[in-house]
Amino acid sequence: PFAGCNMPIQFAGVLNEHNCVRKKVGLFDVSHMGEVEVEGSGAKDFLQYLLTNDLGKMFDGSILYSLMCYENGGVVDDLLVHRFSENHYFLCVNASNSDKDYQWIVKNSTSFDVNVKNISSETSQLALQGPNAENVLQPLCDFSLNDLSYYNFKKGRVNDVESIISRTGYTGEDGFELYLTPEKVLEVYRSLISEGQSYGIQPIGLGARDTLRMEMGYSLYGNEIDDKPTPLDAGLGWVIKFNKGEFLGRENLLKQKEQGLQRKLVGVKLLARGVPRSHYQVFKNGESAGEVTSGTFSPTCKAGIGLCYVSKEYADIGS
Repeated sequence: PFAGCNMPIQFAGVLNEHNCVRKKVGLFDVSHMGEVEVEGSGAKDFLQYLLTNDLGKMFDGSILYSLMCYENGGVVDDLLVHRFSENHYFLCVNASNSDKDYQWIVKNSTSFDVNVKNISSETSQLALQGPNAENVLQPLCDFSLNDLSYYNFKKGRVNDVESIISRTGYTGEDGFELYLTPEKVLEVYRSLISEGQSYGIQPIGLGARDTLRMEMGYSLYGNEIDDKPTPLDAGLGWVIKFNKGEFLGRENLLKQKEQGLQRKLVGVKLLARGVPRSHYQVFKNGESAGEVTSGTFSPTCKAGIGLCYVSKEYADIGS
């Protein structure tokens, strides 16, 4: 059970599925993810105030990764912003946060001319990831995927089903996300599995989703980022645009930046056999230097790897 859904951890095994995504192509059912629509003449100004990243450079069909913060600089959630037009956006948010996110968005929208709608229950999502993703999707899609660049999306038809097709991914491989109605998702899922047979496609569970993102060093809400004011520690300063004007959490995050960071999120690889796990302590010369936030066995590195917060003096490679 996860966020109100029953989720598959694995089908053929995490190692097998992980390698399938890295070398061939895998299909994830991520319909548990949350979606929130924001429409109205004040939509752009509202999202500029609500989110840390700058929507000023967005164009119709573009996608932006951003954080949504509390006043203290703690993270409400990390999310993807999709722009249909200057007055119409939709946000893809983390499954476990979707209700909390929706309440927070509504609460902060009262001074803006916007309509906020939680469309999670009427939206399913599939993610097709891996080097062969485009080869599998193209025969089923009604436009050239070659024209869809990274962090862009387009409305189209997949297996003659109306969909929003985006190109982002959480695995480090090329891939696509399909947003469509729950009534049609199984039909499209089966057509992708069928089309992908000659490319070695497999269904992929949550286990491999986690190992794939860890190899890339991608943060997961609840592990690397949470409601404590740490997004700068997590190396996410690149999505916090202080010079764009006022936004929620700006003052405290700016203060933190000016004071200098005390710790940093780094990757570790074990030199001996073993697997680091969340909350394991990290030691240097017998003294505690930090704590693991996520850990796994990396099928690509063939070693135990982890993400951990360490004191900044131990954040350099090799230390």
